[in-house]
Amino acid sequence: MIRVRKIAHASYETPDLDQQTEYYTNILGLTLTAKDKDAVYLANTVDHHSVVLRKGAQAQCARVGFQIAPDADLNEFEKQTQAQGVKTSRKKDPEPSISDMLCFKDPKGTDIEVFKRDDFYHQKYQSKGVVPHKLGHVAFHCEDVKKVSKFYVDVLGFRESDWMADFFVFLRCGPDHHTINLMGTGSNRHFHTAFEVRNWGHLQEACDFLSLNGYRTLWGPGRHGIGHNLFAYHRSPNGMITELFTELDQMQDEELGYFAPRPWHRDNPQRPKIWEKDPNASNLWGPGPPEEMMK
Repeated sequence: MIRVRKIAHASYETPDLDQQTEYYTNILGLTLTAKDKDAVYLANTVDHHSVVLRKGAQAQCARVGFQIAPDADLNEFEKQTQAQGVKTSRKKDPEPSISDMLCFKDPKGTDIEVFKRDDFYHQKYQSKGVVPHKLGHVAFHCEDVKKVSKFYVDVLGFRESDWMADFFVFLRCGPDHHTINLMGTGSNRHFHTAFEVRNWGHLQEACDFLSLNGYRTLWGPGRHGIGHNLFAYHRSPNGMITELFTELDQMQDEELGYFAPRPWHRDNPQRPKIWEKDPNASNLWGPGPPEEMMK
């Protein structure tokens, strides 16, 4: 099976394009790499873009892009996808640095974009704002979490890292514990987008920087039980939730089947499992998420 290897970008629609662009550049510290009449492209480093912004009537995550391996065959991946009963289309030169893109929808209606990136962009990290390493994961509310999870496993080649009870799944497509999160809440919509920072010190500096610029911490700092990452959440200007995280579990060898050992793990070795719905699954340090996060 040809699997996707990496989350490459997330694309958002937002009513106030300029305001959200200012947030991503001056607050988060991403680099504005391109802008046209339809879209704004923003990057961390290496790739041309990891975030795409387009003007829309409401704030939403409309598309998620994934890369396959450089030596993988996109035509074969399309045949593999169609064999699962998925309707696909192709786009030529749809975005900067992408010459050929395969497009289809997941069961909750999000557009999935799969491609091989033609070249690296080589921009440097910004010197202002939070400046995270990379786009880490995107999380969604779902009407049917098991159906959507099965789609990501069967069509895109994801693996299940952990479940919380039977309603919240964490899926990986590379070594990181999760790249896509799906929570069964009865509606299909964006939950949060997460960016990785360097370490605990960087997360602390980020929280101070956000506070000085008027961005209140919504939840955290804390340490998740599932994935064990340190975290802090806030809302961007358009109301969508951003997570900053570090120290996320990694499955460094799929055949060994356990996450790289860490002193804060409760299991030794820490393997994929079904967690009980209790406070430790959400936050080993204390309080669970506030009700405001579910809005």
